[in-house]
Amino acid sequence: TMLRRRQEERGIDRTSGHPKTCSSTSPRSPGRPGNENEFKLFCSQFKSLGLLVASLENYSPVSKIGLFVKAGSRYETAENLGVTHILRLASNLTTKGASAFRICRGLEAAGASLSVTSSREHMVYSLDCLRDDFDGVIEYLINVTTAPDFRPWELSDLLPRVRIDKAVADQSPQIGVLEKLHEAAYKNALSNSLYCPDHMLGKISVDHLQQFFANNYTSARMALVGLGVSHAALKQVGEQFFSTRAGAGAAGAKAVYRGGELRVQSGGGLVHALLACEGAAAGSAEANAFSVLQRLLGAGPHVKRGSNITSKLSQGIAKATAQPFDATAFSATYSDSGLFGVYVISQADSAREVINAAMAQVTAVAEGRLTADDLTRAKTQLKTDYLMSLESSEALLEELGVQVLSSGAYSSPQSVIQNIDSVTSGDLVKVSHLSMVRISP
Repeated sequence: TMLRRRQEERGIDRTSGHPKTCSSTSPRSPGRPGNENEFKLFCSQFKSLGLLVASLENYSPVSKIGLFVKAGSRYETAENLGVTHILRLASNLTTKGASAFRICRGLEAAGASLSVTSSREHMVYSLDCLRDDFDGVIEYLINVTTAPDFRPWELSDLLPRVRIDKAVADQSPQIGVLEKLHEAAYKNALSNSLYCPDHMLGKISVDHLQQFFANNYTSARMALVGLGVSHAALKQVGEQFFSTRAGAGAAGAKAVYRGGELRVQSGGGLVHALLACEGAAAGSAEANAFSVLQRLLGAGPHVKRGSNITSKLSQGIAKATAQPFDATAFSATYSDSGLFGVYVISQADSAREVINAAMAQVTAVAEGRLTADDLTRAKTQLKTDYLMSLESSEALLEELGVQVLSSGAYSSPQSVIQNIDSVTSGDLVKVSHLSMVRISP
């Protein structure tokens, strides 16, 4: 369909580090002549609005525009839990400037697409279109993000889709364990689920949506980011149309880590266990160390359909049990906190051995049992994962938007690589020791 919706957990595996500059030069496209500043990234801020505008002119025939808003589930309150789930699904409903029918048919006629994703921190509206159609379809992004109408009869029609979303999520143990992890780890803010809780089904009203929108969809909480679009054109859009959302918005609560344990009985034969501790906030040196440690322990197979048997976690667990298992290191970073740990899947009767063997690998690093080759390999894997992710325009747009919105600056790939290279074995020992102190299996 022309209008897609996706929900996903962002912030996982993000390499951090933000310099004070706001521009960087990207590599030129192979085969295209030009000077060294041809792909320069531009970043501006309207002081009167607080709106951040960033663009990377890559001369692509397809333009990608994203509006990043600090309006994730962490900004929900006890009175409106689940409002971001409803808001995500309501993205194609009637606005004050266009009906739901006009939005759908207008995007379809131009071959464009509008997708909405949400995380615990951000709501992201992404518009893809041909460069020549930018002026004609940008109005739909503007209408959806600045002037929703929230008609009661349209909202009531969303309830079956909310139930379907929840049912699909319930079928995924991976989603379930991540949701329960955040619920156990945090006292507020980041503990809020990406999905509407059962007790709030059918109780999110127009007033809830309007109040949340008024408090969070303000220009000072937004970043307008574009790929393959003129910076001047993007600035004009921001200045002309987002002035209606001028304001600072409501301040969000700082996430409070508390730790804890949650167990959900499923009656199945497999155990999904995630043991984690408080990690580091995005943009800190510790966050880079945790990312390298994640690769050192094992962040997934590097061979398509591979067994991941080369990771330290897999090697250690294989010595403790002959039964099937899977294990990977887990890392999530947020603006004011983070999580780090190990995620294991095992047979129920071997769960204790698998968990203990996995934690023994973290202990080994905390005791300094790692070689220079281990450190080099982990850094290389992290740098490769990061650079290859930027080959995707979707990942590049997300990286630009999240960095610019959180810090007002963009960390170039060269700067990120330098930050990764600066991580030492002592840094890994330190963060591993912190993990062992904070995690008690």
